[in-house]
Amino acid sequence: MQEKGTISIHTENIFPIIKKFLYSDTEIFLRELVSNAVDATQKIKRLAALGQYNGNLGDLRVEVAFDADKKTITISDNGIGMTAEEIKKYINQIAFSGATEFMEKFKEAKDANEIIGRFGLGFYSAFMVADKVEIETLSYQDGATPAHWVCDGSTEFEITEGSLEERGTEITLHINAESEEFLNQQRLQQILDKYCKFLPVPIKFGTSTQEEEDGVDDEGKPKYKTVEVDNIINDTNPIWTKAPNELKDEDYLKFYKELYPFSEDPLFWIHLNVDYPFNLTGVLYFPKLKNDFEFQKNKIKLFSRQVFITEEVKDIVPEFLMLLHGVIDSPDIPLNVSRSFLQADSNVKKINSYITKKVADKLADLFKNDRKGFEEKWNDIGLFVKYGMVSEDKFYDKAKDFVLVTNTAKENFTLNEYKEKVEGLQTDKDGQLVYIYTNDAEKQDAFIQSANKKGYDVLVMNSPIDNHFISQLEQKLEKTSLKRVDADVADKLIKKEDAPEHVLTEEQSTMIKEIFDKAINKPAYKVQLESLSPDELPVTVTMDEFMRRMKDMAAMGGGMGFYGNMPDNYKVIVNGNHKLIGRILEGEDEGVQAQLAKQAFDLALLSQGLLTGAELTEFVNRSVSLI
Repeated sequence: MQEKGTISIHTENIFPIIKKFLYSDTEIFLRELVSNAVDATQKIKRLAALGQYNGNLGDLRVEVAFDADKKTITISDNGIGMTAEEIKKYINQIAFSGATEFMEKFKEAKDANEIIGRFGLGFYSAFMVADKVEIETLSYQDGATPAHWVCDGSTEFEITEGSLEERGTEITLHINAESEEFLNQQRLQQILDKYCKFLPVPIKFGTSTQEEEDGVDDEGKPKYKTVEVDNIINDTNPIWTKAPNELKDEDYLKFYKELYPFSEDPLFWIHLNVDYPFNLTGVLYFPKLKNDFEFQKNKIKLFSRQVFITEEVKDIVPEFLMLLHGVIDSPDIPLNVSRSFLQADSNVKKINSYITKKVADKLADLFKNDRKGFEEKWNDIGLFVKYGMVSEDKFYDKAKDFVLVTNTAKENFTLNEYKEKVEGLQTDKDGQLVYIYTNDAEKQDAFIQSANKKGYDVLVMNSPIDNHFISQLEQKLEKTSLKRVDADVADKLIKKEDAPEHVLTEEQSTMIKEIFDKAINKPAYKVQLESLSPDELPVTVTMDEFMRRMKDMAAMGGGMGFYGNMPDNYKVIVNGNHKLIGRILEGEDEGVQAQLAKQAFDLALLSQGLLTGAELTEFVNRSVSLI
């Protein structure tokens, strides 16, 4: 048998384009060739199970080897093998059936995965790293003749009779000068660990040594000898391929440590297992979330039939679920097509909805069956739940029953429970329910104490997502608004009918306003005289709730850039009923009045952390002189 020929394509030599265009992702050649070898191995197993192959299966495995001196990498299997005719069909024709389309479309592709899978070029990814590729193969079919195929990266190929004596295929890559980094034990091990760690057929890569018992010594203690064993790089049955009832908690935790060796243990996990209307298996873990979104993302590994594909799962799982860790495996996700196709694909949408529902159901069960345990984990999962509610309406509908709000006394409430707790006292004269919150309990302690004196409850809202969560609650909850505790004085946060009477005359009010305006002398601070309880502070500095919220969102990149660029403006609320205001009015001269007004104003700034630099130094010196 001997044949020379040309791979029939209508375009100029395609190999330089494969090499050039896919160069940035050359390491995937190994994934493609090992995956093909695994497929061939599984096929012979299937044929034997169906009674269509009666020979000895032998020890089914794939082997990867390299020879640095000869500059070769070899991938061999004992799968179904090929005849010369099948080589011509599968290697020469089918692999290039999409070649013309590839030539027209490759410019649109975003990455190597997309091109290789879409155009059937998996085998030819070998030419990204090799000057010449050889195939030695022997088909499982009775009486088959071994075949040898060789191609030097042009469209020319040659088929001759091969030398393989046992069923299977051996592909040898003669590595080119630019790709010699792959002729290295560590580099190949790294690629195999990345892409092939969970393939369903054992993959041998060299050998390793291990200790084995070898009798006992004179004292009767066991002796050990070092033996060389095959280095099998993969776990052929990872936990997501097993039924949940076969697994214990230790199995899930051990697998988590394999995936993320330096992480803390997860809080809990969800085992995904569905075969209709699409195939999906996997395990998703809830990590202990820190207040850092980006650090936590892109930790879900996507597999297709146990072959690692990517950690870029953005279009397959909803945005908020990107905070989870773990593995998803689905042969139904069209991995090798453009992102816009992925977003429109109906299977992806179903998978997206299914995972959202499973996560919501798991959280609802935890809340229902172990409220105490759920509350203990809330610090770690609260950020995730709120993020989900803000970004996904379907998730909000389920989560509104188990999302918790926490007050300054560290008590937890569901939304319904909290409404019942505060609606009696915190409903304003217009029937609007007002939730008061703090985002920094230490800094805003004076305001919190002032609110508590009136019997108001204060929630703690200090996670990175809370600005958005607050806005969402206002949209979703009926006749409810949220105000930060320092947005106004306690008397004004919730407007009631029974405001205290003003003790100052109109003339005194005008005079006080003038004294404070002159003493402060800052356009960003607008003085406002209010009739408050004599127990309230004489001066309070606040920022309007709406303006501050917009600025906070702008700082988080929430699309409110216009507000972020606006200067800060504050209200200086002077309590006309406080006895200090009377003292200022009685001041012997303008200097004393100004000094007292400035002192009261600086105290208000100090309580908000707004007094710094030279003004703080001046305040300290003035305080000493007043003692």
